[in-house]
Amino acid sequence: MSNTRFDGITAVMSGGSRGIGLAIATELARGGANLVLLAKTDNPDPRLPGTIHTAVAEIEAAGGQAVGVVGDVRNDEDVARAARTAAETFGGIDICINNASVLNLSGTEDLPLKRFDLIQQVNVRGTFALTQACLPHLKKSASGHILTLSPPLNMSENWLGKHPGYTLGKYGMTLLALGFAAEFKDAGIASNCLWPETTIATAAVKNLLGGEEATAHARSPQVMADAAAAVLSHTPGYRTGRTLVDVDVLTEAGITDLTPYGGTEPLDYDIFVDPR
Repeated sequence: MSNTRFDGITAVMSGGSRGIGLAIATELARGGANLVLLAKTDNPDPRLPGTIHTAVAEIEAAGGQAVGVVGDVRNDEDVARAARTAAETFGGIDICINNASVLNLSGTEDLPLKRFDLIQQVNVRGTFALTQACLPHLKKSASGHILTLSPPLNMSENWLGKHPGYTLGKYGMTLLALGFAAEFKDAGIASNCLWPETTIATAAVKNLLGGEEATAHARSPQVMADAAAAVLSHTPGYRTGRTLVDVDVLTEAGITDLTPYGGTEPLDYDIFVDPR
């Protein structure tokens, strides 16, 4: 857990009702940040823990201020409303976190086009839309950061051939993030990607990647939260245009003992990450 302060800093995040997004939001809140979450989960889902309302309560309990905007990152008006809410409630936007993502590991023959479209709409278009909506405010901030939860571009046949539809969606997020870094470098806005070295113990991993056995060999979402806080604690000029892995960020920050993040050996490497 970091001791970084984010007093007066406002972050807008897509998703965040649970899992990695909620862990990052809560960690920023511990440092005093304001959070605006754009998420769909208005009512409880029996398969998934938490709603946007329970997330707001957790964030506020951690020490920050939070507003939940019930909406869909695929809906332009919902995206605009999230950015507008942040500006009107907290006076601006300093951080845009592209967290919302659809996970579907079907191969090409088994992925319905409807699901392919959903992946691209949420992962790629959603990342573009939320960033675009936040940009006028990020340009006015002295702490302008875009953080996108997407992987390094691993072009090995192993990953390219496993699930091209999902790979396109996640690599599309990464390419956008790198594009934003180049496009807005002179505007003083940093844009980086962050991805976990190992699988993370979330409902998605439990439901889609192997149940309790999968989560047993995964680290806690807190490892991503601490890494995100470390990235966002620096001035925008410190680092931009990078595809970062959580453990590398923590190592740079002086955190080398990862046992507090849990996970039973052997830990499972995450998608797109090769054994080191």
